[in-house]
Order: sequence, then structure tokens, then C-alpha cells
Amino acid sequence: MATEGFPFAGARREAAAPLMRTMPMSPHVKRWITGVIAVPLLFWIIAYGTEWLFAALIVAATLVGVAEYNRMAFGEGLRREKIETMAAAVAILLAAAAGQTALMLAIISVAVMAVLILNLLGGGEQGPDMVPAGRAILGILYIPLLMAHFILLRSVPQGVLWIFLLLVVAFSGDTAAYYVGRNLGKAKLLPKVSPGKTVEGTIGLVVGSTAGALIFRQLFFPGLPVAHFAVLGVVGSIVGQLGDLCESALKRAAGVKDSGKLLPGHGGILDRLDCLMFMAPFVYYYQALIVR
Repeated sequence: MATEGFPFAGARREAAAPLMRTMPMSPHVKRWITGVIAVPLLFWIIAYGTEWLFAALIVAATLVGVAEYNRMAFGEGLRREKIETMAAAVAILLAAAAGQTALMLAIISVAVMAVLILNLLGGGEQGPDMVPAGRAILGILYIPLLMAHFILLRSVPQGVLWIFLLLVVAFSGDTAAYYVGRNLGKAKLLPKVSPGKTVEGTIGLVVGSTAGALIFRQLFFPGLPVAHFAVLGVVGSIVGQLGDLCESALKRAAGVKDSGKLLPGHGGILDRLDCLMFMAPFVYYYQALIVR
């Protein structure tokens, strides 16, 4: 029902505005709202979307992540290194989506060489500055290469289940770490890198991830040995934690709190993908080299 013609409708809105300004939504609430909206869509694309739709999701997330990285590494404005990292990201992920791992490796090799050569030729009278080239190469290897493993994992037999296992390990561990650390955390893990992380929270992370992996195995992989999923839970959670800490170190070096503001309550895409990017290669190679 329209309210514009009602008497005092504007006054009610004006009176409510100060109250709303004095009641900001907490990061905790924003965190859950974002999850409630994003998680079902993510799960639907993984479970029912085609491999190319899933690849499109990974490409989109990767490009946003590369943009966030570029902003931290190179600041605002257009730079050659930003174009290089974006172009390499698209090419790497398209090769992975096409199932061409040899081509993917070739693109990575050419991209690294191209960054170095262009930096060499564009050095001017002062000579080449290797710091921007190193940052560009890190951006290529850190985000697109690691993210490509989601596409590779989705294409293996029972790839959908392996993707869900990865997410269960990450989300169950993250949830356990958040609440254990919040209520019991005292001993700081690496305060110079991530002041909020505690030893107690990390223990909760490992326990939560392992429990999630074992429950998932019981429901969807009952024919595989329990030991595999214990390893995936324990090692996967530790690898993911290290990925989180590495991204925290990048943010600290750049002097920013969050990689971006895309996800309310969570920060940027990299703030959500940091642990997953490290876990995806681990799960992919573990199932390819050990489980089989």
C-alpha cells in the first residue's frame, strides 16, 4: 500500500531515521545474513549447475579476488600489472574449464615470462623495478592457479561430492573456531599476523573440520576408509588456516583490514576464499593420488 499520500508518513520516516542510525547492525548479524543469502545459491550451482556454470562462478569469484589483490598490491588506478594478472586469470581458468591441464600450465609459464619481459622492456632509464613484477607474478600464482583447482575437482568422478566435502570441512571448522575462540580463546596464535586468532580457536577448527569430514563420509562415502577423511579433516583444516593467515599477512602488508567490502560481515571475496584456495589443491591431489 502506498503511503506517500498519508498524513505524517514522511514525519514517521524522519522520526525513525535517528533510531535506525543509533541501532547499527552488528558484524555477527551481517555475517549470518550474507550466509543465508549466498550459501543456498552456491549450493544450488554446485549441485545442479552444469560444469560450465560452476566454472563461470569460479571465474567471477577469481576476477573479483584478483581485483582486490591488485588494489592491495598496486593501489588505485590503472596499471600494466593489473591487466596482466586479469588476463592471465581468465586464460588459466578457461583452460581448466576445458579440461586442458597442459594448456593451463603453458599459460602460467608464458604469463610469468611475459610479466618479466614486459617489466624488463618497460624499465626506462632507471632500469626495471622487479618489485611490481614480483607482485604481479604472485597475483597470478596465488589466486587463479589455486582457484583453478575448484574447476579441476568438480570434473573428477563424484566431483560434486568432493566439492561439498571441501566446503563442509571449511565451514564446520570455521564455525567451531569462531565460537570456541570467542568463548574460550586466550592464547594468541600469531598476533603479529592475525590478532584475533587463538590456539583454542585453532583446536576448535581442527575438531570441527574433522567431525564434519567424518559425518560427510558416513553419509556420502561409506565405502571409503575412515582414515582418509580423518586426514582430510585434520590436514585440510590446518592447510586452510595457513591460507587464512597468509591472506592476513598480505592485508597487513597493504595496511588494510579487509580485502574488500563486497560481502557484508565478511569483507571481500579473498576474505572468504583465503582458506578455500589452499584447501582446494590439497583435496584435489589427495583424492587423485592417494584415495584412488
